[in-house]
Amino acid sequence: SNIVLNKEIEKNREKLSGRDIGFISEIVYGTVTWKLTIDSVIEMHSKIKLKKISPYVLAILRTAAYQILFLDKVPKSAAVNEAVNLSKKYAYRSTGFINAILRKIEKDDLEKLENLPIKERICKRYSMPMWLLEELEEEYDLEQIEEIAIQNNKVPELTIRINSLKTTKEELKAKLAKEGIEAVDAKLKDFLVVKGIKDISHLPLFQNGYFTFQDQAAGLAAILVQAKPGEKVLDACSAPGGKTTYLAERMGDKGSINAWDLHAHRAKLIQEASDRLGIHIIQTEEKDSRVLDKKLIQTYDKILLDVPCMGIGVIRRKPDIKWTHTKDEIKEITELQFNILHTCANYLKQ
Repeated sequence: SNIVLNKEIEKNREKLSGRDIGFISEIVYGTVTWKLTIDSVIEMHSKIKLKKISPYVLAILRTAAYQILFLDKVPKSAAVNEAVNLSKKYAYRSTGFINAILRKIEKDDLEKLENLPIKERICKRYSMPMWLLEELEEEYDLEQIEEIAIQNNKVPELTIRINSLKTTKEELKAKLAKEGIEAVDAKLKDFLVVKGIKDISHLPLFQNGYFTFQDQAAGLAAILVQAKPGEKVLDACSAPGGKTTYLAERMGDKGSINAWDLHAHRAKLIQEASDRLGIHIIQTEEKDSRVLDKKLIQTYDKILLDVPCMGIGVIRRKPDIKWTHTKDEIKEITELQFNILHTCANYLKQ
């Protein structure tokens, strides 16, 4: 969702103000985050089953319902009128249907979901797929799972990582302040939390490599590797390169990092990130980490494996994960993870 949204914003950036971009992002991420809850409310008022409603009509209903249910700053009349205008362009025959459904939806509909049996209530009230709840039941009780569901729906902070090869924390804070942007210290020393704004990728400060976007949890993984200047390091599942470039920064751009990815277009992303940040020690390569390369046995001082996963831990930032993954994938992806670990363990110096 983030890739598609960013592409559309860039395509139309000249027509959009910062406020427009923030509102569009809120509607897209909000609708995707709360999709199951929104669908449950639409089903209360529609005689037509959701699976029989066309994608265009459903998209209009969902985005408008999100505004009615979750946004206080948008009057219901404005959300309904805009949905009707969209229907005239994309779903003319369904204008009456869309208008009728949306006029029935009220914020109180969320309270009706509180009366469902507990597991169904958690899923529908907090937009968590049932398969995920049932997987979490193996580790947590229902009260804990409800808290996880609540936290997954919260809007994440915008955190940036300071490029220590080009600037310092205080210098970057001052430069951002000149752009009218407030940034405060994060928990990790190389990170800042940006306040009140969600789109700063257009700034020359970003384009010239003074900072990059990264969650602190991702940064912590690179910190735990404890890579030192002059060491030979492998990041075997590297794209798009956030952890790889942080390793390089922490090494003072001294030593060497081999950055692999299975796909050439993703390996290119690592190189682009490295170039933007002014890093020279990263060598990218299109390579399958599951296949043993005997020439590299016991070659590396440190290895980072950010193996492919379900992404459940980053649902707040990528809410579409809830709807694009299924329980059936767990066994397959676990085997993939083990194969990469088993192969790459051979590359670590004894």
